[in-house]
Amino acid sequence: MLNTSPNKKIISLKRQPLVLIIFSSISFLLILFRLIFLQLLNYESFKEMSDENRIRLIASQPIRGRILDKNGYVLADSRVRYSLITKPQSVNKSNWEKHKSSVSDLLNVDSNIIQKKYSDGLKNQKLSVTILDDLNVDQLIQFKENEDNLSSFQIATKLIRNYPYKSVASHVIGYTQPITNSEFKFLSKKGYKLNDLIGRTGIEYVYEDFIRGEWGGEMVEVNSLGQFQRSLGIKPSVQGDDIKLTIDLNLQLVAEEALKDKKAGAIIVMDPRDGAIRAMVSRPNFDLNFFSKDFKPEKEYNSLFNSPEKPLFNRALNAYDPGSVWKIVTALAGLESGKFPIDTMLDTKPCITYGSQCFREHNDLGFGVIGYEDALRVSSNTFFYQVGYGVGVDEIHKVARKLGFNSLSGIEISEQENIGLVASSEWAREGRGWGDPGRTPWVPEDIASMSIGQFVVQVTPIQIARAYALIANGGYLVTPHLVNQDGEYLSEKKRIKIDIDPQNIELIRNGLRKVVESGTGVSINYGVSNLPPVSGKTGTAEDGEGGLDHAWFVCFTPSEKSELLVVAFAQNTPGGGSVHALPMAREILKAWNSKK
Repeated sequence: MLNTSPNKKIISLKRQPLVLIIFSSISFLLILFRLIFLQLLNYESFKEMSDENRIRLIASQPIRGRILDKNGYVLADSRVRYSLITKPQSVNKSNWEKHKSSVSDLLNVDSNIIQKKYSDGLKNQKLSVTILDDLNVDQLIQFKENEDNLSSFQIATKLIRNYPYKSVASHVIGYTQPITNSEFKFLSKKGYKLNDLIGRTGIEYVYEDFIRGEWGGEMVEVNSLGQFQRSLGIKPSVQGDDIKLTIDLNLQLVAEEALKDKKAGAIIVMDPRDGAIRAMVSRPNFDLNFFSKDFKPEKEYNSLFNSPEKPLFNRALNAYDPGSVWKIVTALAGLESGKFPIDTMLDTKPCITYGSQCFREHNDLGFGVIGYEDALRVSSNTFFYQVGYGVGVDEIHKVARKLGFNSLSGIEISEQENIGLVASSEWAREGRGWGDPGRTPWVPEDIASMSIGQFVVQVTPIQIARAYALIANGGYLVTPHLVNQDGEYLSEKKRIKIDIDPQNIELIRNGLRKVVESGTGVSINYGVSNLPPVSGKTGTAEDGEGGLDHAWFVCFTPSEKSELLVVAFAQNTPGGGSVHALPMAREILKAWNSKK
């Protein structure tokens, strides 16, 4: 039997207080460190958590700034939308049937629909359910007059984006949509809230930071049961800044009407002196108010996003075959190269063969021996075939780049813009964008097509506007713009003097004046009185994608010291620029002249 020594027991008993002291000290230090962590190091974090448990924010929406035309007419603003709602979980069930029947009769709403929404709300434990969205004035008044006897229902308000002119300038103004969950992850740092609105396209998108405003709200204190105790203060929401456009609503409406009977196309009205856009229309267009609806019918949604007509597509900034409106580029290439000087006279013929193809004159006869001015006046194909073939593709490409082609125009809504295509020998060697390098060489047929703006040339209406503005203003390449910025667009940065001989520009301007006086554009003066002298160019272009011909007309007025330039484009509208595009430009000139 093992005996325990009395001495060992005494030693063990003496050690117990020491162990207890060490354990107590360590525990105390741990508690002390924890208190220091909570009270000093992490004070702000826990204070914030505490405040969140007793303080609530009743948020108030920011009011987006308005979008105005140059004269102050409102193109986009915000309005209050009134909706009839019920709160299923707090409804007095003994009154429900009576109130439901009254609302059904008063606002002409099917009682079965009301009941279904109410029942679904109860089943899904929703705090509120919308019974009727976007009440009109009569419905709102009728409810308010009977509100005391309809306690099961309430009116809810919400700010929505409103576009008074619906589809007018829709591609310019753009639209807003709620932010997505994925966007919220990084936009929350900039003050956005879930389902907050953000500009998606156009001016709404480009000037989002100026327009959106700031959220406000009321801070209230609640008790542990969530019951209101007192208000801690109100911070009003901040309205966003207004944006004033260069658009002239009067000209915009005329342009919209002029393009109305065309299946597709675009019109641009611009001040050639500084690039200020006075009107921009693309057809088909769309009702901007569609995007302000909480519920978007599938049929309407598909007609916008899945339609083969592509109504969201801005044709004013998309590229097409330019046809004869391109001939000023070929003319300047001939003049600037020195190979075809100002006094050049060429024999035009029924057709000229390049490669394996005979390229015809549009009248199948030719126009005899003519110079540049008459070649523009009658829009001779065979004259410009000879000039284009004589100078070569790269000389035409060089001049085209000077005129602003094959690059973005600088307009603010560049997210909608296509740079187009102007062929070059390098482009052909590198595969033309679809083939292998070295296997798609330049051929004689290419230069003939290029000379009159076909197939290997794709340009946008806004690029055409810039090029013709350079002719109208005496050699300055302007930057098209929709918002003025303190005279910036008259600066050398935005209005660039191009290295082209002024005599050559003057020759082109004289030719464009003859087009309207006695050439293919003479009908611009029909039915218009007291119109200042107009210069212009018609164009009919084959569609490189195999569709029907495009119709073009470009003009500026007065011919000297021009103040207004119009580009009219009718997509896949056969019959000629003088038949389909010119009359659209004429309506705009009439409206501008009568107002002036």
